[in-house]
Amino acid sequence: MDHATDDGTVRAHVGLICNPDHDVFGVVADRLRRRGLRVTVFAPGRELTEPELAELDLLMNKKVAPASVRALAAAERRGLATWNGYWTVLLGARFVGYSALERAGARVPPAATDPPEGEYVAKSPVDWHTAPDPERNGEGTVYQELVAAEPVDYKYYAVDTGRETVVRVLRTTSKLHGEKRPLGMVEPAPGPAATVRRLLALTDTQAIGVDFLRAEGEWYAVDVNPAMSFRNAGMETELVASVLARLPATAAQPLVDA
Repeated sequence: MDHATDDGTVRAHVGLICNPDHDVFGVVADRLRRRGLRVTVFAPGRELTEPELAELDLLMNKKVAPASVRALAAAERRGLATWNGYWTVLLGARFVGYSALERAGARVPPAATDPPEGEYVAKSPVDWHTAPDPERNGEGTVYQELVAAEPVDYKYYAVDTGRETVVRVLRTTSKLHGEKRPLGMVEPAPGPAATVRRLLALTDTQAIGVDFLRAEGEWYAVDVNPAMSFRNAGMETELVASVLARLPATAAQPLVDA
């Protein structure tokens, strides 16, 4: 829906489900505003009403939460354009995410609803933003076999800018061994990079994150994140381009560069 300013300028309206002070998506929202768009931030967990959805040209999601799922499902029903929409957020369900990763060509450690005989990682059934962190040999609903890897995660981020898919990789310490800390960026490896590109295409997603582990020369995908933070990845420019590319043709286009 188009919205006119006091001087008659027409602006597209973007809704963003996200913490208002997010250190990456707050920057993205500000850059979109500088390009002439109207951006409304909705707090995670807040139920969006039909009149609020009717005011939007595009709905973005940055939280895996029940209220987000309902808002994105409502957007899907009414034909509202989305950025990381309903079908994307469903990847937060562990077995849905694992199945999608396997279809994209990833090697995924076996997971079940009962613990295996050996070591494992206990996880929640859905990666809700309020869910506890995965725990080694702990209690959970989903039990994934532990990969005997170095205590480092390779976080692959992929963003579709509308012209290309950009992939970057952040190394971090593993939460299974203490507090997560960034260890710096590294070059993408061909196999995992191809996987995240295929996953993006298979799920019609605009931005995705996949956690990989390296063990005995092999790559294992252990989780998919449909609402990643992009902290320390330096991808704000790509995220802005991705959002702009998702604006429907009928929406008012950006007026200025930023």
